Formats: sequence, structure tokens, C-alpha cells
Amino acid sequence: MNVEIETEDFYEILGVERDASKIDIKKAYHKAALSSHPDKVPHHERDTAEVRFKAVSRAYEILSDDQNRHLYDAHGPGAFTPGGGPPPGFGGETNLEDILEQMFGMGGMGGMPGGRSAPQAPRKGPPEEQEYEVTLENLYTGKTTKFQATKKVICTGCKGSGGKERAKAHECSTCAGKGEVLAIRYTPMGAMQTRIECSICNGKGKMFKEKDRCKRCRGAGVTDARKVLELYIPRGSRSGDKIVLKGEADQTPGREPGDIIFELVEAAHPLFKRQGADLAAPINISLVEALGGFKRVVLLHLDGRGIELNVPRGTVIRPGQVLKVTGEGMPVKKSDARGDLYLLIKVEFPEDGWVATDELVAGLAKSVPNTTKKLEADDVEEVDFEEGDLDEFGEGGGEGGRHAHDSDDEDDDDGVPQCAQQ
Repeated sequence: MNVEIETEDFYEILGVERDASKIDIKKAYHKAALSSHPDKVPHHERDTAEVRFKAVSRAYEILSDDQNRHLYDAHGPGAFTPGGGPPPGFGGETNLEDILEQMFGMGGMGGMPGGRSAPQAPRKGPPEEQEYEVTLENLYTGKTTKFQATKKVICTGCKGSGGKERAKAHECSTCAGKGEVLAIRYTPMGAMQTRIECSICNGKGKMFKEKDRCKRCRGAGVTDARKVLELYIPRGSRSGDKIVLKGEADQTPGREPGDIIFELVEAAHPLFKRQGADLAAPINISLVEALGGFKRVVLLHLDGRGIELNVPRGTVIRPGQVLKVTGEGMPVKKSDARGDLYLLIKVEFPEDGWVATDELVAGLAKSVPNTTKKLEADDVEEVDFEEGDLDEFGEGGGEGGRHAHDSDDEDDDDGVPQCAQQ
């Protein structure tokens, strides 16, 4: 018979809260062990009771030991198996210094066998990362912006200790005042013990009683403060670039503050398109300008400058043509180089009915050369026409247009002679 316990929460198995004392855990264990002992239940319930009894014993084994309880609170039941931990090679992380320290008592290149490593510099706090949307104009010209942020800073009342002046802190019972506890790391070489920061005292090794805690920070060692931060975005920056404000993350006692990292996100622009250092934008010109040339501002650039084109008379600009303006694209960051600007020509034709007289048509015929070859045919038929849509191309005809072939294939399948059964 295969019986499984319904939960892997050791606290729930014993029926205690997560902040239960050692005495409460011991009392709960005795009560649960007595009620689930296989010898104390009817015969048909013994299989279930045996599984329950083993789970209770395992929960008490972990939670009654300070270091194992800390490891469980930090990593959950996955940190433990009936064999005392995950199989070697699974879970955890490999750290060469941890391996050397466990094998030889060495904690770094300067360590000596049997001794601890030299004191290390304060560890750096974790970075704070967030996205920052920026316009293409700002990326073109560069931008410096200032903003207010709320961050954690070392409490000025207790200088980060968390206690009142002259108050005495007591030793953390979880880490025995060391500020760190032993944990198991699993490496390709097997299970190794390493030290991690105690989460109960946040690595301080000491704690204050409620009445001795600093009133300003309530024992946390840090308070909230408003600070003006300055963010500089270099010209030519791209979406995905990261701007780092060193040491501006939340402060933590005994640690070097981490960095704030802004990842730039380029906002969509209604006119310009960017590809690398090149820019593209559409411009509209009239039919007269397309045929006769022009000199005027055709585009306002990202920095507000007017881009003027001088198209000589006699140069014909055609719809869909692309004009390249060298050196008017995006600036290249940390360089004097620039990309190119591509102008996509759109010719604006007059509305229907603008030619009102035969004289105007005749004047156009004289002014605009007609290079179209005139076709001759013996049989000529005048047809009606309307504006069409190429998306409908292939759908004409009375037999389904472009879908007719598929339909014909299906009909042919129905008409294929079948081989006679022998």
C-alpha cells in the first residue's frame, strides 16, 4: 500500500506557527508522535500512521536544530531529502572558495591551510533594475534628467545598529553571534558546507530586545529618505542600453550600497524609424515639385532643425523614390560619426476634376512630354473601369478564382477510377 503525506510543510505537519519556539516545537512533536504512532491505532490504519509518524519525526529533526531550521526557512523542503540533502550535482551553486575552505580550511588565494581567510571588504548590496522609456529625440540629442526617489539610508539615530544609545544587544541564537550560518552547497565534487548570511539578524550577529530598539528606525537600522538623482543619457544611446547609478540603491548596515540600473526603452516615433545609426522618414511633395524641381524645407529633424532640399529644375522625382542624406542619421555614441537619413518620397497628386477646360489639357500636353508608346489594334473595344485592390487579385471569375484550383482537385479525386478488388 502506497501512502503519501499530504503536505511537505514541516510547520504544518507539527501544527505550529513559523515563529514557534523550541519548546512549542518539542511539545507539538510529542503530541503528534503519540497520536500517529503505529502501535496506538487500529490495524487497518497502521500504514497511514507509519507514514505520518515518519513525517512528524522528520519535521522535528529539522526544526529542532537551529541551523537546519534556518536552512529550511531559507530554501524550503527541497533542501532536504531522506538521505540528508539533494543528490550531488543537483541544486545549489558551485563556489571554488567554498570548496577550498571545506577541503583545506583555505578561504581565498592568500589563505593558509587550517586557517580562515583574511577579512574581506563589505559585501555589495543587490542592484535595483528598472526600465526607463525615452523618446527618439532624447536619444538623438542626449538628455540629463533629475528626479526624486525614496530609498533606504542608514539611520542617523542609531548609526545602523538598530538599538538605542547605550542599549546592549544580545547574541543571535540562530547564528550564535557569527552573523552567518552553515548551509549545504552541492557541487560536482559532492556536498559541501558553506556559510551564508543569517536571515534572522541580517548578518549582524546581534539583536535588540523590543524595548531597546531605536525608535526612529524601530530596530531596522535604516530609514526612508528622499534624494534627488541625476540620470544622464548620452546622445546616440539605443534601446537596451543600461545607465548605472553606482551606489544609489538602498543602503544596508555593514554592506556597500548596490547600484540602480536603468534599461533604456525607445518609445515609438510617429514619423522617424531607426535602424542602427540610420534614420528613415517619409516626405510629401507636390506633382509640380516632382516634375519641375523645388527648394524648400521638407522635414523637421529630431533636434528641431529644418532639412532643406534643393532639387534642380529638370530633375524628376518619382513616387516611391528614396533619397539618401549622408551624415544626418543618429549620432554614434562616444564618437563623432553619424548614420545617414533616408527620405521616402510620396508624390501628392491633385484631386479628380481639377482639369476643367480643354485649353488646360492642351497646355499640359505641350508642357509635359509624353513618352508613352501609342499602341495600334485592328479591333478596339472601349471598357469601363473602377478603382481596384490588389488584395482581391486572383479572386475573380465565376468558379472561385484562385480557390478554383483547389476545388477542382477535390472534384478530380472524386472522379478517379478505383481499382477493382480481386
